[in-house]
Amino acid sequence: MIAVLDYGIGNLRSAEKALVHLGGAAELVSDPERAATADAVVLPGVGAFGACAAALRASGLDEPCRLAVARGLPFLGICVGFQLLFEASEEDPGAAGLGLLPGVVRRIPGRVKLPQMQWNRLDRPAGRPSAMLEGLGERPWFYFVHSYAPEQVAANEAAVVGTCDYGGPVVAAVEEGSLWGVQFHPEKSGRSGLSLLERFLAAAGAAAAK
Repeated sequence: MIAVLDYGIGNLRSAEKALVHLGGAAELVSDPERAATADAVVLPGVGAFGACAAALRASGLDEPCRLAVARGLPFLGICVGFQLLFEASEEDPGAAGLGLLPGVVRRIPGRVKLPQMQWNRLDRPAGRPSAMLEGLGERPWFYFVHSYAPEQVAANEAAVVGTCDYGGPVVAAVEEGSLWGVQFHPEKSGRSGLSLLERFLAAAGAAAAK
Protein backbone atom coordinates (compact mmCIF):
# COMPACT_ATOMS: atom_id res chain seq x y z
CA MET A 1 0.00 0.00 0.00
CA ILE A 2 1.26 3.47 -0.93
CA ALA A 3 0.14 6.13 1.55
CA VAL A 4 -0.36 9.56 0.00
CA LEU A 5 -0.39 11.66 3.15
CA ASP A 6 -3.52 13.76 3.58
CA TYR A 7 -2.81 16.44 6.18
CA GLY A 8 -5.52 18.84 5.12
CA ILE A 9 -3.74 21.21 2.75
CA GLY A 10 -4.43 21.95 -0.91
CA ASN A 11 -5.07 19.47 -3.68
CA LEU A 12 -3.52 16.18 -2.60
CA ARG A 13 -5.66 13.97 -4.79
CA SER A 14 -3.80 14.58 -8.07
CA ALA A 15 -0.74 12.58 -6.96
CA GLU A 16 -2.92 9.75 -5.66
CA LYS A 17 -4.97 9.65 -8.87
CA ALA A 18 -1.82 9.53 -11.01
CA LEU A 19 -0.46 6.57 -9.03
CA VAL A 20 -3.78 4.73 -9.21
CA HIS A 21 -3.93 5.42 -12.97
CA LEU A 22 -0.58 3.66 -13.27
CA GLY A 23 -1.88 0.63 -11.38
CA GLY A 24 -0.53 1.48 -7.95
CA ALA A 25 -2.34 0.61 -4.72
CA ALA A 26 -2.30 4.23 -3.56
CA GLU A 27 -4.71 5.82 -1.13
CA LEU A 28 -5.08 9.10 0.71
CA VAL A 29 -4.20 8.49 4.36
CA SER A 30 -4.93 10.87 7.23
CA ASP A 31 -4.57 8.37 10.10
CA PRO A 32 -0.99 8.16 11.47
CA GLU A 33 -1.45 4.51 12.47
CA ARG A 34 -2.55 3.62 8.95
CA ALA A 35 0.37 5.59 7.49
CA ALA A 36 2.78 3.63 9.68
CA THR A 37 1.71 0.38 7.99
CA ALA A 38 2.37 1.61 4.43
CA ASP A 39 4.91 -0.02 2.12
CA ALA A 40 5.75 3.38 0.61
CA VAL A 41 4.90 7.00 1.37
CA VAL A 42 4.23 10.09 -0.75
CA LEU A 43 4.32 13.54 0.87
CA PRO A 44 2.72 16.15 -1.42
CA GLY A 45 2.42 19.82 -0.56
CA VAL A 46 1.20 23.12 -1.99
CA GLY A 47 1.15 26.63 -0.59
CA ALA A 48 3.39 28.11 2.10
CA PHE A 49 6.07 26.13 3.92
CA GLY A 50 4.96 27.24 7.40
CA ALA A 51 1.32 26.35 6.90
CA CYS A 52 2.23 22.94 5.51
CA ALA A 53 4.70 22.23 8.31
CA ALA A 54 2.13 23.17 10.96
CA ALA A 55 -0.60 21.08 9.32
CA LEU A 56 1.71 18.07 9.04
CA ARG A 57 2.58 18.26 12.74
CA ALA A 58 -1.03 18.83 13.79
CA SER A 59 -2.13 15.76 11.81
CA GLY A 60 0.43 13.55 13.54
CA LEU A 61 1.73 12.43 10.15
CA ASP A 62 5.21 13.87 10.71
CA GLU A 63 6.31 10.87 12.78
CA PRO A 64 5.22 8.28 10.16
CA CYS A 65 7.35 10.25 7.69
CA ARG A 66 10.41 9.91 9.90
CA LEU A 67 9.64 6.26 10.59
CA ALA A 68 9.28 5.41 6.90
CA VAL A 69 12.61 7.02 6.04
CA ALA A 70 14.33 5.37 9.03
CA ARG A 71 13.02 1.99 7.85
CA GLY A 72 14.31 2.60 4.32
CA LEU A 73 10.86 2.52 2.72
CA PRO A 74 10.35 4.24 -0.65
CA PHE A 75 9.48 7.86 0.12
CA LEU A 76 8.66 10.63 -2.35
CA GLY A 77 8.32 14.31 -1.42
CA ILE A 78 6.66 16.54 -4.02
CA CYS A 79 6.84 20.36 -4.28
CA VAL A 80 6.37 21.78 -0.75
CA GLY A 81 6.41 18.17 0.44
CA PHE A 82 9.95 18.06 -0.92
CA GLN A 83 10.84 21.29 0.87
CA LEU A 84 9.52 19.86 4.15
CA LEU A 85 12.23 17.20 4.02
CA PHE A 86 14.77 19.90 4.88
CA GLU A 87 15.46 21.67 8.17
CA ALA A 88 13.77 25.02 7.61
CA SER A 89 12.70 27.62 5.06
CA GLU A 90 13.33 31.34 4.89
CA GLU A 91 9.74 31.66 3.64
CA ASP A 92 8.64 31.02 7.25
CA PRO A 93 11.72 31.32 9.49
CA GLY A 94 9.97 30.09 12.63
CA ALA A 95 8.72 26.86 11.05
CA ALA A 96 10.75 23.66 11.33
CA GLY A 97 10.90 21.08 8.57
CA LEU A 98 11.31 17.36 9.09
CA GLY A 99 15.11 17.63 9.04
CA LEU A 100 15.51 14.44 7.02
CA LEU A 101 17.92 16.24 4.69
CA PRO A 102 20.40 18.96 5.66
CA GLY A 103 19.97 22.52 4.50
CA VAL A 104 17.50 25.38 4.30
CA VAL A 105 14.92 26.19 1.63
CA ARG A 106 15.58 29.65 0.18
CA ARG A 107 13.88 32.11 -2.15
CA ILE A 108 15.05 31.71 -5.74
CA PRO A 109 17.66 34.48 -6.15
CA GLY A 110 18.12 36.99 -8.92
CA ARG A 111 15.70 39.04 -10.95
CA VAL A 112 13.63 36.20 -12.35
CA LYS A 113 9.84 36.27 -12.25
CA LEU A 114 8.39 34.45 -9.25
CA PRO A 115 6.86 32.01 -8.97
CA GLN A 116 8.54 29.92 -11.60
CA MET A 117 5.38 28.63 -13.24
CA GLN A 118 6.41 26.80 -16.38
CA TRP A 119 7.85 23.73 -18.00
CA ASN A 120 11.61 23.51 -17.54
CA ARG A 121 14.33 21.02 -18.32
CA LEU A 122 15.98 18.98 -15.61
CA ASP A 123 19.78 19.00 -15.85
CA ARG A 124 21.40 15.89 -14.47
CA PRO A 125 24.95 15.94 -13.03
CA ALA A 126 27.34 13.90 -15.14
CA GLY A 127 28.19 10.50 -13.74
CA ARG A 128 25.59 10.61 -10.98
CA PRO A 129 23.19 7.64 -11.28
CA SER A 130 19.56 7.95 -10.24
CA ALA A 131 17.00 5.18 -9.85
CA MET A 132 14.29 7.84 -9.87
CA LEU A 133 15.32 9.32 -13.24
CA GLU A 134 16.52 6.17 -14.97
CA GLY A 135 15.44 6.01 -18.60
CA LEU A 136 14.36 9.66 -18.80
CA GLY A 137 17.34 10.93 -20.80
CA GLU A 138 19.76 13.70 -19.90
CA ARG A 139 17.37 16.69 -19.91
CA PRO A 140 13.73 15.67 -19.40
CA TRP A 141 10.95 18.27 -19.15
CA PHE A 142 8.94 18.77 -15.95
CA TYR A 143 6.35 21.27 -14.75
CA PHE A 144 7.29 23.66 -11.94
CA VAL A 145 5.30 26.04 -9.72
CA HIS A 146 7.43 27.52 -6.92
CA SER A 147 9.29 30.53 -5.57
CA TYR A 148 11.55 28.70 -3.11
CA ALA A 149 13.94 25.77 -3.43
CA PRO A 150 16.44 23.92 -1.22
CA GLU A 151 19.95 25.28 -1.12
CA GLN A 152 22.71 23.02 -2.38
CA VAL A 153 25.04 22.43 0.56
CA ALA A 154 28.13 20.27 0.80
CA ALA A 155 26.33 17.81 3.08
CA ASN A 156 23.79 16.85 0.43
CA GLU A 157 25.61 17.71 -2.80
CA ALA A 158 25.98 14.04 -3.77
CA ALA A 159 22.25 13.53 -3.27
CA VAL A 160 21.28 16.21 -5.81
CA VAL A 161 20.42 14.33 -9.00
CA GLY A 162 18.75 17.17 -10.88
CA THR A 163 18.73 20.95 -11.18
CA CYS A 164 16.87 23.35 -13.41
CA ASP A 165 18.13 26.65 -14.82
CA TYR A 166 16.05 29.57 -13.58
CA GLY A 167 18.32 32.57 -13.23
CA GLY A 168 21.00 30.05 -12.25
CA PRO A 169 20.99 26.43 -11.09
CA VAL A 170 18.07 25.53 -8.80
CA VAL A 171 17.96 22.24 -6.86
CA ALA A 172 15.03 20.30 -8.33
CA ALA A 173 15.55 16.61 -7.53
CA VAL A 174 17.27 14.82 -4.66
CA GLU A 175 17.79 11.11 -4.15
CA GLU A 176 19.37 9.55 -1.07
CA GLY A 177 18.78 5.82 -1.13
CA SER A 178 15.03 5.22 -0.99
CA LEU A 179 14.33 8.88 -0.12
CA TRP A 180 13.33 10.81 -3.25
CA GLY A 181 12.30 14.45 -3.48
CA VAL A 182 11.28 16.62 -6.43
CA GLN A 183 10.47 20.32 -6.63
CA PHE A 184 8.39 19.87 -9.78
CA HIS A 185 4.99 18.16 -10.09
CA PRO A 186 5.43 14.72 -11.70
CA GLU A 187 1.66 14.20 -11.79
CA LYS A 188 1.40 17.27 -14.06
CA SER A 189 4.48 16.57 -16.17
CA GLY A 190 3.21 14.30 -18.92
CA ARG A 191 5.18 11.25 -19.97
CA SER A 192 8.33 12.17 -18.02
CA GLY A 193 6.35 12.59 -14.82
CA LEU A 194 4.45 9.36 -15.27
CA SER A 195 7.72 7.53 -15.95
CA LEU A 196 9.14 8.84 -12.68
CA LEU A 197 6.02 7.70 -10.82
CA GLU A 198 6.33 4.29 -12.49
CA ARG A 199 9.86 4.06 -11.10
CA PHE A 200 8.47 4.85 -7.65
CA LEU A 201 5.78 2.18 -8.01
CA ALA A 202 8.46 -0.35 -8.95
CA ALA A 203 10.44 0.57 -5.84
CA ALA A 204 7.30 0.29 -3.72
CA GLY A 205 6.50 -3.12 -5.18
CA ALA A 206 9.99 -4.36 -4.45
CA ALA A 207 9.75 -3.10 -0.86
CA ALA A 208 6.37 -4.77 -0.33
CA ALA A 209 7.71 -8.08 -1.63
CA LYS A 210 10.48 -8.25 0.96
